[in-house]
Amino acid sequence: MSLKEKIKRDFGSRYGLIFALLAGIRLFFNAVIPLTDKTEARYGEIARLMAETGNWIVPQIDYGIPFWAKPPLSAWLTSASIKLLGTSEFALRLPFWIMAVLIALLLIPYAHQKKINGLIPGIVLFTLPEFFLHAGVLSTDLMLSFSVGLTMIGFWEFMQSGKSRISGLLFFAGIGLGLLAKGPIIGVLSFPPLFLWCLRQRISLKEIFQIPWVLGGLLILSIALPWYWLMEINSPGFIDYFVVGEHFLRFIDSSWAGDKYGFPKQQPLGIIWAFLLAGALPWSFVLLGQLKNGLKKVWNDPWQLFLWLWILWTPFFFSFSKSLIHTYTLPIMIPIALLVVHHWSSLKTKKTILYMAVGLPILLISSYFLEPTQKILSESTDKNLVFHPQVEPSRLYAFPFKSYSSQFYSKGKIKVITPNTLEKMVEDSTSFSIIIKKRQLEDLSPKVMGKLKLLMERRKDNLYHY
Repeated sequence: MSLKEKIKRDFGSRYGLIFALLAGIRLFFNAVIPLTDKTEARYGEIARLMAETGNWIVPQIDYGIPFWAKPPLSAWLTSASIKLLGTSEFALRLPFWIMAVLIALLLIPYAHQKKINGLIPGIVLFTLPEFFLHAGVLSTDLMLSFSVGLTMIGFWEFMQSGKSRISGLLFFAGIGLGLLAKGPIIGVLSFPPLFLWCLRQRISLKEIFQIPWVLGGLLILSIALPWYWLMEINSPGFIDYFVVGEHFLRFIDSSWAGDKYGFPKQQPLGIIWAFLLAGALPWSFVLLGQLKNGLKKVWNDPWQLFLWLWILWTPFFFSFSKSLIHTYTLPIMIPIALLVVHHWSSLKTKKTILYMAVGLPILLISSYFLEPTQKILSESTDKNLVFHPQVEPSRLYAFPFKSYSSQFYSKGKIKVITPNTLEKMVEDSTSFSIIIKKRQLEDLSPKVMGKLKLLMERRKDNLYHY
């Protein structure tokens, strides 16, 4: 049976329906959930500014203010989607959904090698909470995951396929894309597990040198170097901030004062392991059971050892970080899916586990229509404030600062205002609307507050009109 026929059979089976259901649920959420503060709305605004200004070299966090924290690959994809489809949430999130589906489809051959349906690894991926979440979230993490996957799988295929040059170049292409996706972290997450695997398999230096290093190095430079060079020229200081600050200081010093765009995220040491277990439910416990019953088999099986080293290195590395978030586990969702596929035929309760895993996205879509869920979503974004019937975006202000979502949904028209300016505007009898953080209400005079009409009250801020 040809590969085309196998894939057609895969999609025509019940697994094809399950995969379509999961991908469809995620696509539905992509269309109906507003961009939430802070991360998603921030990346949405960066992409909107890129599309509006036509500046594809220097990402901007606001007009004329460069964004140095991340490379532009994800912003490029989102901006291109904006150019084609507009600024809807669906358009902004579409590239990430497409990338998630593409990753799932690229794993089909590894299921066929085990003589099981080719969509099973994709189904496992879309039932991993961490992966399902990022199949439609504006961030840099999914592109990093794709890059790490390309690097690791390219190396594996090179070693298994008679030193194929194409596989070797995939290894380098992944590194190049990773540098554009999130920076040098691509090497930190990929090289150590590959090094350990080579030691265990006693891969000789002669075999390592058969990798097309010269051609691959040129490929990396051709992919990543032009942007880094142009970025430093157009925004001097970027290299020092991004390479030294973002890739070293933020991980060893939770109080790093150089972070221009976030805040210290102090976490207990080792919390990354809890993030991993939760983000990979229920399959994380399935794999722990397999690991408990077969440590010796893992040690002596090159493929299993390769996947386990890939999985374990990332949380081990971040165990010593003082500043981290759960998304750091996303790049190891791919090897988790591949390891589940490896054990699929021997899993006695796979149907029960599968139905349980598929049930979570179905439960999520059911809960979306409930009032508590709608309230949580409304509080996580300023979309409803910007689009209030009495609000004119060009006459919308914020005190003491504007959120990324208010900036995005007002198309950059919202302005930050001071108490003195607000008092003068009230005296001039000029019609306007203003979002005020509740913690700063006491900073405004009773006289001014007495003239403002409350339009909407929320947990952290209120919308007023004059």
